[in-house]
Order: sequence, then C-alpha cells, then structure tokens
Amino acid sequence: MASVPSLASSVNQRVADALASALPEAGGADPLLRRSDRADFQANGILALAKKAKANPRELATTVVAGIPTGDLIQEIEVSGPGFLNITVADGAIISTLAARAADDRLGVPLNASAGTTVIDYAQPNVAKEMHVGHLRSAVIGAAMVEILEFTGEKVVRRHHIGDWGTQFGMLIQYLLEHPHELDHKSADGDEQASGEEAMSNLNRLYKASRALFDSDEEFKTRARARVVDLQAGEPETLALWQRFVDESKIYFYSVFNKLDMDIQDPDVVGESGYNDMLVETCKLLEESGVAVRSNGALCVFFEDVKGPDGNPTPLIVQKSDGGFGYAATDLSAIRDRVTNLGATELIYVVDARQSLHFKMVFETARRAGWLSDEVKAVQLAFGTVLGKDGKPFKTREGETVRLVDLLDEAVERATAVVREKAEKVGLTEAEIVENGQYVGIGAVKYADLSTSASRDYKFDLDQMVSLNGDTSVYLQYAYARIRSILRRAGDRKPVAHPELELAPAERALGLHLDGFGELIAEAAAEHAPHKVAAYLYQLSSLFTTFYTECPVVKPEPELVVGENRLFLCELTARTLSKGMSLLGIRTPEKL
Repeated sequence: MASVPSLASSVNQRVADALASALPEAGGADPLLRRSDRADFQANGILALAKKAKANPRELATTVVAGIPTGDLIQEIEVSGPGFLNITVADGAIISTLAARAADDRLGVPLNASAGTTVIDYAQPNVAKEMHVGHLRSAVIGAAMVEILEFTGEKVVRRHHIGDWGTQFGMLIQYLLEHPHELDHKSADGDEQASGEEAMSNLNRLYKASRALFDSDEEFKTRARARVVDLQAGEPETLALWQRFVDESKIYFYSVFNKLDMDIQDPDVVGESGYNDMLVETCKLLEESGVAVRSNGALCVFFEDVKGPDGNPTPLIVQKSDGGFGYAATDLSAIRDRVTNLGATELIYVVDARQSLHFKMVFETARRAGWLSDEVKAVQLAFGTVLGKDGKPFKTREGETVRLVDLLDEAVERATAVVREKAEKVGLTEAEIVENGQYVGIGAVKYADLSTSASRDYKFDLDQMVSLNGDTSVYLQYAYARIRSILRRAGDRKPVAHPELELAPAERALGLHLDGFGELIAEAAAEHAPHKVAAYLYQLSSLFTTFYTECPVVKPEPELVVGENRLFLCELTARTLSKGMSLLGIRTPEKL
C-alpha cells in the first residue's frame, strides 16, 4: 500500500497553495506548520514572507485564510496576533486518515525514496575479554538504528568490528605455549565444551596472568612481541591458537547478545583482522597521494586544527616507525572496504564519544584520499557514559567495571519480581512470568539507554527502570498489555472507524499523535536519533492513559458506534506501540 499523507502534511500543502495564490512570488514557500497548544496546528511562516514582500502580515494572513476551503480537512482557521494562523482539523479527517493508516501493515509509514546503503558499525567487544557495562550502549543504540533504518527502506549492512588483533594476542599465545597445562576448556560439570561464560572466564584468567608476566618479565615481553610477528606472518601453530581464542570468544559474545535479545550473525562479525591484508596498500595509497607523510619514520596525517598541549600538531599515525600498524590503518582500510566492496552511501559508527577526535581525523583523512565524498558520508553516532546512582562511572563496590552479564541478570531478576506481584491478577502461568520477566528486564535496560539522547551520559538505576510509573519501558509495555486486555474484554464488539462522529478532546489528542508516527520515524532515521522514538512512545502511552480515563470503552458500555470507534483508537494505539517498541528492540507482552 502507498504511504498515507499525515494530517500535518495535508494541512501544510493546503496552506502553501493558498499562500502561493495570495503571494505568487512566494510559490513553494514553507508555511512553517507546527503543533500548537492554541489549536491543532499553527502556521508561522507568513510573518517572514510578508516582511520580505513588504506587505502587512495580518492582511496577508487574512487573504490566505480566505483562500483555504474548510469542512473536509480543516474545520476552522483563524488569524492570530500579527499574522499567525491557528488551524483546527476536522474530526472526520482525523479518523479517516487513521483508518487509512490502520489498513496498512506499515501503519502508513513511507519508504524513503532516496534510500541507499548504510553500513553501521556497532557492538564491538574484544576477543579474550569479558563484556562490561561499557559495551552496552554501542550494542543497544546500534541495533535500534539498524531496525529504524531498515523500516524506512534503507539497505543496512551490519558490521561488528571486534578487537581480535594486536600485541595482546602475541602475549596470550606465548603464555599458553609456555604454560600448556592452563589451556583447560572443559565446563564446570565436566562437559567437553565449556559454556560461553565459562570459556570467557578461562580466557579472562589467562589474559590477566599473561599481562602480569608481560609487565614484569622483559624476556617474556620480547618473546611475546616476536610472537605477534609470527601471528602477522600466519605461522600455523600461532594462527591456530589465535583462531581458538576468537572462536571461544564468539561463543561468549553470542551468549551475551542472546541475553540482550539481539541477533548477531557470524558473517557480520568482521574484526580488526579482517582488514589485515589491506593495511599495506592503504598506507601506500595515502603516501603516494600525499595525504600522509613520513615523520620520524612514521606515516602520519597532519591537521591544522589538531594540536597537542605543547602547541605542536598531533598527527594521525597510520603506520608506526617500527613498521607496525595502529587503529587508524585498520579503520581507514575498513572505510575503503565498506565503500568499495559493500557499496555504502553512508557509514555510521556507534562509538564512545571519547573516541571522537580519532574518528574526526580518520574521516577527514578518508575525505582527502577520496574514499569519502558528498555522496558517501561517514558519521560517528557518539554516545556518553553509563553512570551509577552517584553520578560517577558505573563500577562495582570494589571499584571494578561491572560485567554486562551480571547487570542483565540482575535486571531480569528485578523485573521478574515485579511481574510476579501482578501475575495472579492477570492470570499468568509460571512460564509466562519467567518469559515476561525476561522481556521486561531487558526492555528496561534498553529503554533507559534509548530514552536518553545518545550523546548524553545517563544514570543506571534499576529501581527506576523497572518501575510501572514514569518514563520507563515497563510503563509502555503495561499500556500495550492493558489495551490488549481491553480488546479481549470487548467480546463481540469490533474496532471500527467512524469518521462521522464528533470526537472528545482526549480522542482528538490521541488521534493527532497517532497520525504523527510516520513523520517521527522518518525524523529519527534522518537524525540517527532513536531517543525520539522513545519520547514519542512515552507520550503516546500517556495520551492513551488520559483517553482511557476520560472516554469509556468497555465499562460503562458506550453507544455502539462510539464504542467501536474507541476500540479502533485502542487497536491502532496498540499496533503503533508494538511497532515502535520493536524498532527499539523491546518486546511487548500480550498480558502483563
């Protein structure tokens, strides 16, 4: 089905047509239509146009109003103040437009006609290291952006740039070759294959032991660095052990992502090692083009606006003086691959804000080299830090970084307790309690992250996250479950749109907000702003609560057509909530 024009776009077009008729030289001008607390919409563009045309703005506004027909779409339009237009849409237009949305599986949300291919780099854990709270935001924000972009018609290629290369692997491999008895991968109950968490616990223990030896023993450090050379050269025994680390780490990664209710596919995991064969050519291309120059033996890219504390330029080092490659070489090679081989028209990097300078320099280098352009852009979707209740970076009581699995398990445990409290009232089985506890707990963690602008820090407060009150996913999930309960209790009565009815204020407010869903999704996709979807859904739930309080749906039973129309608003609200929550990666239980 074709997309459904929103009421706002239809009203905007009608005002624009009348404006062009009243002031021909203003043809195509934007009336600047906005939602208003004085009417349904207010058009503010006439003042600036009148000033430009040296006309009286109120007189121009009056002429424009005279040229706008009322009745079908616009119920009432009046000139306010120096030349604002206050516009009230017809009740019938609200319900007719919503009926068209309800008839479409996509709720009338348009597909982006100019959609391209976006490669989104997110969820980037490190091999042989446990995932901690710092890995949460990249995964959650990135997964939501994937869903939003795909829903608007973008072709999305996922990339998980895991840390699987470098000095630490020479250190780990050398330690294991010298301490082979420590290579124990059996599970705690004696099975041959350890679970994801057990395998990572083993690797984490080995990493700490090898790091301690690396830092204290110069001879071991020398051997470990030589082992890195063996790894880069593809020496079979070294490479086999490295592959074992990677494979066991992936089992662990996938187990954590599974807890997060997130689907990570193996072909999308392309770590630092995936670009190893491109590094030499990347450096050659940069040096031959003059984008990078040799400085004290290192291959560097300089920027006029990037200087160190001493006032001297701080370069992006692509290749070290000893011939080794840093993160810059890998990131630049990844850009080449994503643009050339994957056909990307946009690259999105969901990366900690503390890496902003690095990516600013990498992107500028890629632009100078011609790998990025006006047609192919790269952006960092930078995110802030997860804080504890004290406003400081989230740590354990012992001052250590919080393991992500522990955090997720606690969220599910807290949420399950909340679900269990209401289980008897809504008739949940034990299996449903457990399942809903998972959905509510993980949803609470995701929503707390996504309801905050990505660039801002946020406080991790599980008590607030699993609360039924306030701006939480539980509030939204409960609103959805309540609507489903209402629809079940309606019995034989069905949701039917009745455009002929006069709407109560709460019905109008809910209907107008429902109609804005398509434009909201387009805006969130264009601005890479999943928090706008969360804000929209919270307001939708709040408007529904007001509607349900003021407009009886089931008891007391309203007149048949009024009841059918209200059930129609209930059903469309539920579908919109469910779709919006799914775009954020959050489940909506039918009973809660």
